[in-house]
Amino acid sequence: MVGKGKAFTKNLLGVDVYYELYPNKDATNKPVMVLIHGFLSSSFSYRRLFPLLKKDYTVLTVDLPPFGKSGKQTTFVYSYENMAKLVLQLLQSLSFHRAIVVGHSMGGQIALNMSKLKPDIVEKCILLCSSGYQKRMSSSLIVSSRIPFFHMWVKYWLGRKGILGNLYNVVYDRSLVDDEMVSGYLQPFTNDDIFRALTRMIRDREGDLGAEELKGIETPNLLIWGEEDRVVPLPIGVRLSNDLPNSKLITYKKTGHLLPEEKPDYVTENILEFAQS
Repeated sequence: MVGKGKAFTKNLLGVDVYYELYPNKDATNKPVMVLIHGFLSSSFSYRRLFPLLKKDYTVLTVDLPPFGKSGKQTTFVYSYENMAKLVLQLLQSLSFHRAIVVGHSMGGQIALNMSKLKPDIVEKCILLCSSGYQKRMSSSLIVSSRIPFFHMWVKYWLGRKGILGNLYNVVYDRSLVDDEMVSGYLQPFTNDDIFRALTRMIRDREGDLGAEELKGIETPNLLIWGEEDRVVPLPIGVRLSNDLPNSKLITYKKTGHLLPEEKPDYVTENILEFAQS
């Protein structure tokens, strides 16, 4: 039986973590399905996906700090490795010892870091237009981030295209952008504390996992990509697929970066087939 979701906040590693749990009593012998969102997003980005996945799995959605409803403390270390440790600690606190991790965009790097840290817990990964091969921020930007009120420049830079411009950039079919989507994705820009935390993230974020590190990850990976992705272009997916030794790449035509919103039915079908194989 599929249960209704419940929202919780738990303090882990010194930061408040917001998550939603959708239990499925018929899936107690299956790993939990963990959904991790991308940069400047939240669990909202999975709103069309988790209602489909929870029919077959217990589903856990997480708002990574400082995004969504999670804490925005400037004392937290916003590295990908630390975020991965945070999600792993959340799983441990909930007594989940097996997981299938779905990561969209930046969330894909968190999923890969989780696989690297705890391959005994992460049984499989699904990378949806995952970020890859990004370097650490430049030293000049890291130094500049210590200037007082630098967070206001971060706010300006991230919001310069406006919410519509940002959404049009991540979807192929612009007709998908409606009032509900605008409201949901506008949320990160409504609290200035997030920009203070993102200023800290400029200093903390290491580069993405390199080729040699990726080649050491034996966890089975399914990569799903939109062929018209303008944020993380398909060649990144091809390169990731080549570097990850146990991986498969699927691409969708006429699809952009926001796969969970654009093709939820197809993505769910691919995820379930891969998860149950």
